[in-house]
Amino acid sequence: MTFSDETIWIIGASSGIGEALAKQLAAENATIILSARSTDKLEQIQKEIGEHHLIFPLDTSDEKAVYTTYEAIMEKVPTLDRVLFMAGIYEPTNIEGIDTAFAQQIMNVNFMGAIYTTQAVLPVFKKQGAGQIVLCASVAGYSGLPNGQPYSASKAALINFAESLHAEVPKNIDVKVINPGFVETPLTDKNDFEMPMCITPDQAATAIIKGLQSKNFEIHFPKKFTYLVKLLTSLPYFLKLKISKKLAEKRLLKETK
Repeated sequence: MTFSDETIWIIGASSGIGEALAKQLAAENATIILSARSTDKLEQIQKEIGEHHLIFPLDTSDEKAVYTTYEAIMEKVPTLDRVLFMAGIYEPTNIEGIDTAFAQQIMNVNFMGAIYTTQAVLPVFKKQGAGQIVLCASVAGYSGLPNGQPYSASKAALINFAESLHAEVPKNIDVKVINPGFVETPLTDKNDFEMPMCITPDQAATAIIKGLQSKNFEIHFPKKFTYLVKLLTSLPYFLKLKISKKLAEKRLLKETK
């Protein structure tokens, strides 16, 4: 499989993994449609990868904007081959510190934005008889983590949605979910704890591109870390929750020092 002459819409392309994906896929001769909230950042990336790539600023939490942006894109391109939903916002907090308005924003961007995007592009993929929908969740969605709310919940919902979507769509439409471990991005810069096996956005993009070409539903990396997390989350609740409680207590102890 090659990306040459494909048109790929990357939502959340202004930084981090999305930006790295845009650059690597552009180098593979794909036409990239760049979407994110920051027009300035998108324009800078466009200068780096080529003026023939398209910019469509978008706030994924705005349902109407997602549909109008999609319609505007389809007026510019003959076909759409892949949609990579990489958008996401994050703020580490505990249950007592949750700002409910921001929690709603996280769910709107991380989860509802994926639903809006899927509903927008699915009709054209059915009409074309092919297409790929890729939704970026996180290993944080595997299990409830201390101080991970509501981000973890939004990613758990996205994993569940991707699984349901995979079951529902025709076989000629490929659905994948991305579950990265720790990646050096503006989001993870907010963490004040050690992030084991953390990788760069370029390394993450390389792993994703390889996964796009596979038959696997899930793209997860780095494997040594994600398989360990999978093992931990597969434990019976009395063990899994005990480990989570110890992690929370360790974090609380660190904060009180």
